[in-house]
Amino acid sequence: MEHLVRVLQTDRSDSEIIGYALDTLYNVISNDLEEEEQDDSEEENSPKQVDDLGSQFTEIFIKQQENVTLLLTLVEEFDFHVRWPGVKLLTSLLKQQGPQVQQIILVSPMGVSRLMDLLADSREVIRNDGVLLLQQLTKSNAAIQKIVAFENAFERLLDIITEEGNSDGGIVVEDCLLLLQNLLKNNNSNQNFFKEGSYIQRMKPWFEVGDDNCGWSAQKVTNLHLMLQLVRVLVSPTNPPGATSSCQKAMFHCGLLQQLCTILMATGVPADILTETINTVSEVIRGCQMNQDYFASVNAPSNPPRPAIVVLLMSMVNERQPFVLRCAVLYCFQCFLYKNQKGQGEIVSTLLPSTIDATGNSVSAGQLLCGGLFSTDSLSNWCAAVALAHALQENATLKEQLLRVQLATSIGNPPVSLLQQCTNILSQGDKIDRRGSKVQTRVGLLMLLCTWLSNCSIAVTHFLHNPANIPFLTGQIAENLGEEEQLVQGLCALLLGISIYYNDNSLENYRKEKLKQLIEKRIGRENFIEKLGFISKHELYSRAAQKPQPSFSSPDHMMFDHEFTKLVKELEGVISKAIYKSSEEDKKEEEVKKTLEQHDNIVTHYKKVIREQDQELEELKQQVNTLKSQNEQLQTTVTQQVSQIQQHKDQYNLLKVQLGKDNQHHNSHSDTVQMNGIQVEEVSKLKEELEEWKNKHELLQGQLREKDSLIEKLKPLQLETGTEQSSQTSKSSGLEHNNELQKELEMLRTQIQLQSAEITKLQAENQKLQVMNTSADPALGDSSATAAKNLELEGRLVQEVKDLKNEVKALSEEKASLKQHLDSSNSTVAILQDEKSKLQQEVAESKKEQDDLLVLLADQDQKLSALKNKLKDLGVPVEDEDDIESGDQADEDEDGDEEEQD
Repeated sequence: MEHLVRVLQTDRSDSEIIGYALDTLYNVISNDLEEEEQDDSEEENSPKQVDDLGSQFTEIFIKQQENVTLLLTLVEEFDFHVRWPGVKLLTSLLKQQGPQVQQIILVSPMGVSRLMDLLADSREVIRNDGVLLLQQLTKSNAAIQKIVAFENAFERLLDIITEEGNSDGGIVVEDCLLLLQNLLKNNNSNQNFFKEGSYIQRMKPWFEVGDDNCGWSAQKVTNLHLMLQLVRVLVSPTNPPGATSSCQKAMFHCGLLQQLCTILMATGVPADILTETINTVSEVIRGCQMNQDYFASVNAPSNPPRPAIVVLLMSMVNERQPFVLRCAVLYCFQCFLYKNQKGQGEIVSTLLPSTIDATGNSVSAGQLLCGGLFSTDSLSNWCAAVALAHALQENATLKEQLLRVQLATSIGNPPVSLLQQCTNILSQGDKIDRRGSKVQTRVGLLMLLCTWLSNCSIAVTHFLHNPANIPFLTGQIAENLGEEEQLVQGLCALLLGISIYYNDNSLENYRKEKLKQLIEKRIGRENFIEKLGFISKHELYSRAAQKPQPSFSSPDHMMFDHEFTKLVKELEGVISKAIYKSSEEDKKEEEVKKTLEQHDNIVTHYKKVIREQDQELEELKQQVNTLKSQNEQLQTTVTQQVSQIQQHKDQYNLLKVQLGKDNQHHNSHSDTVQMNGIQVEEVSKLKEELEEWKNKHELLQGQLREKDSLIEKLKPLQLETGTEQSSQTSKSSGLEHNNELQKELEMLRTQIQLQSAEITKLQAENQKLQVMNTSADPALGDSSATAAKNLELEGRLVQEVKDLKNEVKALSEEKASLKQHLDSSNSTVAILQDEKSKLQQEVAESKKEQDDLLVLLADQDQKLSALKNKLKDLGVPVEDEDDIESGDQADEDEDGDEEEQD
C-alpha cells in the first residue's frame, strides 16, 4: 500500500499508472469482489472476515490523512482514467470507515466543494458514481449535509431527475432521491432552505401519472415510493410545527396536494403506492385547516360521486382489504380530524338523528363507523372505535351531542343509545364469535369509552345510569386473569377511575365516596392502582407512544392508539390521587372546582363581550371605510360638477358676446347714434380734465419759479470763503448740488414744454370733435367710415389722457424729490456756516496763544543772555549752544565706532 501511495504522490503526470494504482487500491479495500465470490461458498463466517479485512485496509490507508487529501486532489483531475477510479475508491473508503473519512474531508479545505463538482461532469458514469459518493458522504452528518445543500445540490439533483424522466426514470433517479432524503431527513435548516428555494413546486411534476396506469414497472414503483417518502420527510410530525405548517401550505398552493389526491382516487395504482400515497396525504393535511378543508371537498370519480373520506372508510372497515392499507386509511382519518373541530363536527353530525339520510341512497361516514364498530371482525371494531374516539378528541360539545345517537338493534325492539350499545358489547365479551383477536374489540371499545367520558361529566352520568356497568367493571378488575386479559383489566380500572374523577355526584347511588368505598371493598386500593399500571407497562403501549402513525407488524399487535397514550399519561396520576383522597378533600376540591367554574364562566362571559365588541368595532371600521370611500366619491363628483359649471359659464359668456356682436351688426344706425351720444359726454369730461390739468400746470410753474429764486439766493452764500479744508469741501458739494439742480430744472422745463405742446394738440382735436359733433347729420351716421373714425378718435383721446395722467404723476414725484433736495441743501448750508464760525474762533484763539508764547520766549532769551554775561564776568567758562550741539554729535560718532569693532 505504501508503494501504491508513493506512486500516487510522485507519478502525477502519468495518468495511466495513476489509474492502475487507484484501481488496485479500490480492489484491495472494496468488498464487492469478495461478496460475489462468497455467494458461491458455503462458509458462514466469511462475510464477517471480508468486512473486517476491508475495514482494516481502510484504517491503514486513512491513518495518514494526507492520503485522503491526495485522493481529493486526484478526483479533481478531468482525465477519465484518474477521476472515475478515484471516485470509486473514495466511495469505498466511506462505506468502510464513514465517520472518520467524513471528518477528514470536512477538515480539508474545499473538500466537499471539490466533490460537488462531480454532479456537473458531462460524463454520466462519473456523475452517477458522484451521486453514490455523496450518498455515503452525507450519511448521519448534519454539517456535511448543510455544506452540500448550500453548494446548490438541490438544484442539480432536481435537474438530473427531470432529465432522467422523473418517476419513469431509471436507477439514477432512485439514487438522486436517496441523496435528497439524506440531505433533508431530520435536518431543519436544509428543509427550510428547500422550502425557501421554491423546490417544493418542482416536486409536483413527479406525481403527474397518466391515465394508462397499466404499465407500472418495478423501478417506477420504487421511484414513486421514494418521492412520496421525500414529501413525508418535509411534513413529518416530528419536525418543528412551524416548518411543517409552512411546507403544508406551500404544497397546497403549488397544487402538490391536489396531485396526490388524484393518485389517491385513481384506478390501477399498485397497492404499495396507494398505501404510501394515503400516508403522504395524511401528513400533508395533519393539523393544517386549509388542507383539511380541501381534503373534505375531494370526491371519488364514481357515479354518484362520493366523498373521498367515505370511500377510504369503506376500505378501512372492509376485512378483505390489506392490513397495511387499512392502517394507512385509519392514519389518514386521524390526521384529517387532528386539531380540526369543524371536521369532527361534520363526522359526528352524520350520526345525529336530524342529519341521517332517510332514503338510504348514500352511506355516510358515521354509518360506516357504526357498522365497523358492531361488525364481527375485531380489526374493524378496533379501527372504528379509534376513529370515533378521534372525532371526540378534546371536544366536550361533541361528546355531549354523541349521547343523542340512537341505534336500532332489531325489529320490534326500542332503539338503544350508542353508549349503551358499546357497554352491551363490552359486557358480552367472548360470547360473540369474532374473527381475529379476542381482546382487540374490547380494548378498542374501552379506549373509545375512556376518551368519551374524560372531561365530560354528563357522559359519566349517562354511563353510571346503567346499573350493570359498575358491577361489570369491578368484576373485571377483581378477577385474576391471564396476560392477555391484564390489558383489559387495566383499561377497566382507567374507565372506573374516570367515572370517579369526572363524577359530578348527580346520582345518589354512584357518588364519588360510594364508588371509592366499593373499590376498597371489592378490589382494594393497592390492587386497583396495580391493575391501572398494567397499561403503561405494556410493550405495545410504549410502541404506540413513539409516533402518531399506527404501524403494526401484524393485526394482533394493534392495541393502542398514539393519542390515547397521551390521555393515559395525563389521567394515571390524577386517578391514583383521587382514589386515596378523603371525602373532606373531595369537598374542598369540589368547592375549588365550582369557584374555578364560576371564574371560567365570568371569563367566558367577558370573552364573549370582548368578541362582540370586537365584531362591533370591525363593523364600525367597515362603515367608516365605506363612508370615507363614499365621501371621496362625492368630493370627486362635486369637483367634476364645479368644473362643468365653470365650463357652462364660460360657454354662456361666449354666447353673450357673440349675441352682442350680432346685435351690433344688425343695428348699426342705432349704434352710431348711441356712440355719438357717448362721445359728447366723454368730450365734456375731457374738457373738465384739461382745465384741471392746466391749473395744475400753472401751479407747478409757480413752484418752479419759487425754487429758482431760492437757488439764486443760495448761490452767493455757498461762494463765501472759510478755512481751507471746509471751503474746499463746501465748494465741491455746493457746485455738484447746483449742477444737479440745474439739470433737473432743465429736464422739468423740457417736460413742461412737451406737455404744453400735447395740450395744444388735444385742444385742437377737441375743437375738431366739437365741430364734427355740431355738423354731424343723421344721414352721415349710416356710413361705416365715420363710425370707424369716431372710434379711433375716442381711443386716441383715452390713451392720451392716460399718458397725461402718468406724466403728471411723474412730475409730482419729481417735485417732491426736488423739495427734499432743497431741504437737505439748506440744512447742509446751515451746518457749514456753523462750522465756519467755530473754526474762525479757534484760529483767533490760536493766534493769541502764539503771540503770548513768542513774548515769553523773548523774555527767557533776554534772561539767559544776562546770566551768561554775569558768569563770564565772574570768570566761569561758558559755551555757546552751537558748541554744545557739535560736541554731542562727536560723542555719538565715537560710540558707534566702538560698537562696530565689538
